[in-house]
Amino acid sequence: MILFAVIFSVASLRPVSDDSGEVAAAPKSETLSLTVPKMSRVKNVPVYTAAADNNAALDEGAIHVRGTGFPWDEEANVYIAGHRLGYPNTGSFLVFYDLHKLNDGDNVVLRDADGKRYLYKVFDEFVVEPSQTEVTEPVAGKNIVSLQACTLPDYSKRLIIQAELVEVFEDSEQASRK
Repeated sequence: MILFAVIFSVASLRPVSDDSGEVAAAPKSETLSLTVPKMSRVKNVPVYTAAADNNAALDEGAIHVRGTGFPWDEEANVYIAGHRLGYPNTGSFLVFYDLHKLNDGDNVVLRDADGKRYLYKVFDEFVVEPSQTEVTEPVAGKNIVSLQACTLPDYSKRLIIQAELVEVFEDSEQASRK
């Protein structure tokens, strides 16, 4: 099985803004989970904040690339990478296998450690070279989530799906019903 390697490195950390630069109050922990209703393997997948090259964290589910935004930031690119194939009997196995099936308007839901849900709608899909780290940068005036996996069949490029925040729910059930 070919190993998927996340090669993006993000050098600078961006703190959560304290002066009303937040969509919602920051939770006590940076722990996230990811649900994509259209993707059968992506339901409450743990998302660990880690360096882009932390394969141990990636093997447990998906990683939120350290130094990129959080869903509670007003302007952010919450950059999440996952394995296309991964390893059997791990949290990464086939987690982003069908990422390419997402279309404009499809839902992506992040849940923070306090149970707050952030509903995003897909608006873009594109492929980049592994060296194109600018894809991790925020988009002016928007809070987005970027989901990344390697391209098939040769894993030489990165498939990126982007979705924009449309609603924040205190009640965890509301976002799931949308």
